[in-house]
Amino acid sequence: MEQPLVEIAIPVFNEERALEASVRRLHGFLSGFFPYRFRIVVADNASEDSTPHIGERLAREIAEVSYLRLRQKGRGRALRRVWSRSDADVLCYMDVDLSTGLEALLPLVAPLISGHSDLAIGTRLARGSRVVRGPKREIISRTYNRLLHLTLRTRFSDAQCGFKAGRAEAIKALLPAVEDEAWFFDTELLILAERDGLRIHEVPVDWVDDPESSVAVVPTAVADLLGIARLYGELMRFALVGAASTVAYFLLFLGLRPLLPALLANAVALGLSAIANTAANRRFTFGRRGGEDLLRHHAQGLFVFGLCLALTSGSLMALEALAPAAPRPVELGVLFVANALATLLRYLMLRLWVFGPGRDRDALAGPAQIGPGELGDLQGWAPCPPRPSPTHRA
Repeated sequence: MEQPLVEIAIPVFNEERALEASVRRLHGFLSGFFPYRFRIVVADNASEDSTPHIGERLAREIAEVSYLRLRQKGRGRALRRVWSRSDADVLCYMDVDLSTGLEALLPLVAPLISGHSDLAIGTRLARGSRVVRGPKREIISRTYNRLLHLTLRTRFSDAQCGFKAGRAEAIKALLPAVEDEAWFFDTELLILAERDGLRIHEVPVDWVDDPESSVAVVPTAVADLLGIARLYGELMRFALVGAASTVAYFLLFLGLRPLLPALLANAVALGLSAIANTAANRRFTFGRRGGEDLLRHHAQGLFVFGLCLALTSGSLMALEALAPAAPRPVELGVLFVANALATLLRYLMLRLWVFGPGRDRDALAGPAQIGPGELGDLQGWAPCPPRPSPTHRA
C-alpha cells in the first residue's frame, strides 16, 4: 500500500458488535469524500471476545485497513503503539462508535496538513457544536473540563472528545513524556502540548452519544482525577489522598461509633485509614515502588499515625472535659478541625521524614513496555526514526 498522508487509529476493547459496521462506514466515507491518502488502524488492546477475528478479517478484505493487537489493556497504550510506528504525516484517532459526525474529519486535519496547527481536537463544548447525550455525561464532561481549566490552567475546551489529530512530528516528540497508558493519555498529551506552546486547533462537532458505550464512567472519571493530580504536583496528590482517607475515616467512625466509645472508635477508624493513607501516599504522592524500604515506610507511617491519634484524641478529651453533653454535630466539628491539623502534620512528617529528600528512592515506573511477541500483524508500516523529546515547562 502507498504511504498514507493521514492515519486514523480506532482503539477497541471487546467491540465485536460495533467494530465491523463502524470500520466499513468510516472506510466508505473516506473513499468517497476524503481527498487524502489514508489508512485505518484497528488498535485492539487485549479484547477477549471475537474482536481480534473481526479486525484480522477486515485487514485482509480492505487494503486501507490494518489490525494491531496488544496483550495489555489501555487506550493510551494502544495509541502510543500505533502512533510511534506510523509512517503517516498526520495521526488521528476516533472512538469506535463514531459518535462524532465524520464531516468534521476534513476540518480537523486540514490545518495540520497546511502547517497552520500542530494538534487538532473536536469539541462538543463550543458554539456551533450540536450534541445529543444524557444529562449525567453532560455534567461530568463540563465539570471535568472546568476542573482542568481551574487546576492546570488549560485553554482547550474539550479534553475528552474522542476525535483528535496531530502532526506526526509533534505527537512523536510528545509521546516519551506522556506517562498515562489509559483514558487520561490524550488529555495529558494535550496538556503537555499546550505547555510547550504548540498550536491546538478546535473544531466544533456534531456528537450523538452511544447509549451502549462500553466506557465505565465512574472508574474513568477517577482515573482522570488521579491524572490531573499527578500533573498538578505533589501537594495536590497528597491533598487528593488525604481527602479520600478523611472520607474513609469519617465513614468508619460513624459506623463504629454506635458500637464503641468515641475514643476507641476514633482510634480504630484512624488506624485503618492511616494504613491505607501511607500506602497510597507512598506510591501515588511520593513515587515509591517495589518492596525496598516498605516496612520502614509503614513503621514510620504508624509513628506519624500515633501523633495524629494523639492530636485527635486530645481534642475529643478536651471537648469531653469542657462540654460533657456536647451533641454529635459538635463532636464531629471538633474532629474535623483536629483532622485538618493532623493532615497538615502528616504531610510535613511524610515529606520531610518518611519520604524525605535524604532517603533513597525507587525510580518511578516508566511507561509499560510491550515486547514484539505481543503484537499481531500490521500491514504496511515502516519504522520511523526516533525524535527528540521536547522540554516541558511546569
